[in-house]
Amino acid sequence: MSRSFSLVAFSVFLALIMALMPLPFSLEPFRPDWVLLVLMYWSIAIPHRVNIGWAWCTGLIMDLAVGSPLGINSLTYSVCIYITVSNFQKLRNFSLWQQAMLIGLFLALYHLLQFWLNHFLLDIYFDPAYLWPALIGMCCWPWIFLLLRKYRRHFRIR
Repeated sequence: MSRSFSLVAFSVFLALIMALMPLPFSLEPFRPDWVLLVLMYWSIAIPHRVNIGWAWCTGLIMDLAVGSPLGINSLTYSVCIYITVSNFQKLRNFSLWQQAMLIGLFLALYHLLQFWLNHFLLDIYFDPAYLWPALIGMCCWPWIFLLLRKYRRHFRIR
């Protein structure tokens, strides 16, 4: 059990590093939500281990790392992971491209919830370019899914 926990935690840690890695200013609006994509994969693959608690703790770490108001990422990650965990059996039966479309919708929900919370707390205004990471994440989902599935099978994470 502790081996599985540490291997999943390592993959989430790598996603955190990729989320915090600096990008050129012109590419920053197109950065996919690596952490949420990895959490979604694990919540579909092993929902009995990676669930809302993981999402909440990872969101708090992300809030501290990026300096956003405490709890915004936690709440939005938790909502998205709740949806994936509660529907994991349906999501598993979809093809990879159908999953990518649904993941794109979940990522759009994540960004809209994040905008809504930031709008009330920080008084920001909506820009349609705010949804680019959802589209990019949707396109990255098949590769993330296949990579993490190979990782899970190689290390026999259950």
